[in-house]
Amino acid sequence: MIFIMSVVFVSIATPLNAQFAVIDPSNLAQNILTVARTSTTAANMIKNVEETVKIYKQGKEYYDALKSVHDLIKDARKVKETIELLSEITSIYVTNFNKMLSDPNFSVDELAAISNGYTKLLKEGGNLLSDIKQVVSSSNGLSMTDAERMSLIDKIHLEMRDYRNLVLYFTNKNISVSFLRAQKVNDADRVVALYGNANDRYW
Repeated sequence: MIFIMSVVFVSIATPLNAQFAVIDPSNLAQNILTVARTSTTAANMIKNVEETVKIYKQGKEYYDALKSVHDLIKDARKVKETIELLSEITSIYVTNFNKMLSDPNFSVDELAAISNGYTKLLKEGGNLLSDIKQVVSSSNGLSMTDAERMSLIDKIHLEMRDYRNLVLYFTNKNISVSFLRAQKVNDADRVVALYGNANDRYW
């Protein structure tokens, strides 16, 4: 019992020191305006960026609050990691879509479709964030044992990780389209310089 209580105490008292990615999408909207030929297309893509920023800020606020609470639940680590995964998803979107905007291998319509795809995936991540806040909250009106809460947290953590992997897959598949188009016109080096060394990771 002393050993178990020691483990629980350490898991609760250990500060949450992992990094939450700092996202700066401020230049993304300007790049969209530069690329988009119609005001409607630009407005739709900027709306997607605004939705992304909104979800990201909600995650950041919850993450900051979580860091200051050590007795939230015994399995706070997975709650923290779930929020960090949402931050990672946002970072993947903002970083890579900004590069895609300067990639001539994508049409404006294709960029709009890619933007919509990212936004839908991020919204699902935002929904999972809401779910985990409900599970963790002591005033959510739900009557659950610690085991039930931890089981739900495990499930949400796994689902968020799956969404992160799906966003990576979606990103790499889109980059692979650009790479294959560039190969046809002997311009693959430019794509590698834009997105980084492929090492067969885009397909």
